[in-house]
Amino acid sequence: MMSSSREREDSLTFPTNPSSSSSPITVSDHLDSYLQDPTSLIGSASGSYSNEGLLGAETASSSNSDVEFGFSRPDFRQQSPISGTVQFYQRHVFLCYKNPSVWPHRIEAAEFDRLPRLLSAAVLARKTDMKKETRLTICEGHDGTETSNGDVLIFPDMIRYRRLTHFDVDTFVEEVLVKDGEWLPGTPEKLEGSFVFVCSHGSRDRRCGVCGPPLISRFKEEIELYGLQGRVSVSPCSHIGGHKYAGNVIIFGSNINGEVTGHWYGYVTPDDVPMLLEWHIGKEEIIDMLWRGQMGLSEEEQKKFLELRHLVNGETTIEGSTKEATQIQMDKVSTTALRSQDELVSCCQGNGSASYCHDPALPEKMDILDTDEGAVKLTPEKKKGNKKPISKITNSKVAAVHKVCAKPTWFESWEREDTYAALAVVCAAASIAVAYSCYKQLS
Repeated sequence: MMSSSREREDSLTFPTNPSSSSSPITVSDHLDSYLQDPTSLIGSASGSYSNEGLLGAETASSSNSDVEFGFSRPDFRQQSPISGTVQFYQRHVFLCYKNPSVWPHRIEAAEFDRLPRLLSAAVLARKTDMKKETRLTICEGHDGTETSNGDVLIFPDMIRYRRLTHFDVDTFVEEVLVKDGEWLPGTPEKLEGSFVFVCSHGSRDRRCGVCGPPLISRFKEEIELYGLQGRVSVSPCSHIGGHKYAGNVIIFGSNINGEVTGHWYGYVTPDDVPMLLEWHIGKEEIIDMLWRGQMGLSEEEQKKFLELRHLVNGETTIEGSTKEATQIQMDKVSTTALRSQDELVSCCQGNGSASYCHDPALPEKMDILDTDEGAVKLTPEKKKGNKKPISKITNSKVAAVHKVCAKPTWFESWEREDTYAALAVVCAAASIAVAYSCYKQLS
């Protein structure tokens, strides 16, 4: 797949919005111990065990967790495709509250967790009064961080309300979720960037508890590698449905038209993370084999959407061949990454006002280049074993993504419109030749 070092060396392109008023959420260091051993605290509402022997036994058995519940489990990726497995909904509300290590089996009904319990009850009670089908999920929150306990994130609205308390639940649901207005005690903050949520609710299902933390760790690693802090965020979340598809990932973000989308992925492994960052977030390309569905589409619409994508791409979508069709896309992704890496090794000459380097080594730092289209080019901040930096392109008006090549050729800059124009010229010339031939014969 896309997990080799080759993808890390490819550039990423992300839509940028400089007028951000609220930075994306981040995973706090408070969660690090849970990421290292997600099974050590599962089932403990207080977040600790008094029995040292029990904790040691849990840690010792963690090596077998992947085989039984993780990415090596027998039923992993046994279903394909997995599109149409997301129930229809139109709005996703995330309540930031503690972390997975202390979430009980059903946190929305926990006796000692009043805020999520009361908010869940209020949403359920007013569900018929809401204009939008609304889903409530818990995500990690920790006081003193960007996402404190009680913060509420709402998608596709892309807003955040700060510090909701159990005293304000009824008013909040009435004003914001029922009336689609604003909660007067709080001021909504506009969210910018892409938001990734990974189901890590281990006390609800062991598969999510085993698969979630490694995915979060890999997302954090890749985000740091590419210098995407503040642009892409990742957070663990509670049960979202579809345990058997763990690892489950939801990605919210704006597309090229400014529309906020929420895409669900299943059977995601840490090796898939670079591909999701580059292809889904960077290039707005859906990874068909992992795609479960999308916010705003019914189950049937999700299936038809994927079939239409395959038909447009000229791929087979009939039952029994869908797996091969989605594999074609994965092969294309891998081929593109390998080709990009080969081009990166070559050194370049000057080309107009855009200058390229002669050093094929990878850059130590990430270059962020603003362009007229409002996009940025992202390259890895650091790559082990390489010390020589690549000089960045100096032309700010060229396209957001550039290939570092031996010599720019006409073929690399060839556009689809150019192909159409060339065909039109050829057809016109052929028509003139035929007409002239007919004229000569008549004469």
